[in-house]
Amino acid sequence: MDSYILFKFLGSVFYSIALLMTIIIVFDISENINKFLENNTPVWIIISKYYFNFIPYFVNLFFPLFTFISVIWFTSKLAGDNELISFFNGGISFYRVMFPYIVGALILCVISLTMANFIIPYTNTEMYKFKETYVYKKKIISSSNIHFKQDAKTYVYAERWKKKTLEGENFTYEVFDTNTISYKLSASEIKYNPANGHWLLYDFSVRSFDTNQVETYYNGDQLDTTFKFLPEDFNKDITVAETMSYTQLIRFIDKERKKGSNLVKFYQIERQKRLANPFSIIIMTLLGLSVAARKTRRGVGVHIFIGLFFVFTFIFFQQVSNVFAISEQLSPALATWLPNIAYMVICIILLRFTPK
Repeated sequence: MDSYILFKFLGSVFYSIALLMTIIIVFDISENINKFLENNTPVWIIISKYYFNFIPYFVNLFFPLFTFISVIWFTSKLAGDNELISFFNGGISFYRVMFPYIVGALILCVISLTMANFIIPYTNTEMYKFKETYVYKKKIISSSNIHFKQDAKTYVYAERWKKKTLEGENFTYEVFDTNTISYKLSASEIKYNPANGHWLLYDFSVRSFDTNQVETYYNGDQLDTTFKFLPEDFNKDITVAETMSYTQLIRFIDKERKKGSNLVKFYQIERQKRLANPFSIIIMTLLGLSVAARKTRRGVGVHIFIGLFFVFTFIFFQQVSNVFAISEQLSPALATWLPNIAYMVICIILLRFTPK
């Protein structure tokens, strides 16, 4: 019985995900085919550098959803064909029947954890490199209104940063002493030189204050200088966390928190998602079993309809809780795990009243 159910469980999950990925790849090709042709991207590069790195992300993203649908599907078939009743008539309890389901869910959970924290960060890095090289190579990728904290006293700002050319506009570098500013460097344009690690500032001005608040001011057309920050500090956005392993992400969050980055909450949400989403596979498995174990005259369709209701409310709950985390009304950890906690309670209630 264990091997029979486990084989059906894992087989259904991987089969449904394979079908889904085929559909997603077809749609993605139709959407990006013009970009590939415009940039003369070789077919082998598209397959090896893009789609081989594209697939793991979406597989892991849809793991909980398709685990749930697969459990609903094959468990409804077991109930409809009276196989579950045969197990019960043979003296096997309902909770014993749950055992292969839990084993299968744990296997998928471990696979998802490994992918989310170690494999997908690498594949995301490769996929972003591909896009920058072959998809966006004719575009100047830029970001605006970048603020970050270099250390406890130093703040850096650029109104606009061009990632491709390593250039910034309306740059400001400020050093504070307690609550007063002690040094301020401004420039209309800043450019990084990778050859020597120096920064070139154009149309710059410097204001500094000594301990007696006596001001010193000077300006010029061009200044060659160095800073402790690097161009990568201007490029950081929400997606940078997706390219880091779990241990790298922990260290990165700690550094960004010390710098006073306003993106820390997004990085914390990403960290919690890497643990909460794999765990939701176990919840979706138990939820699907509790819904589909009831035999009904209307067949599998009723179970799938009820199951989709639970799935979409779960996804909606996840999105709402993320909004609360971003607005800082809930901590990122609580907001990310709250849907799992709520649906675990629902699972326990449904399993309690499932016919045994």
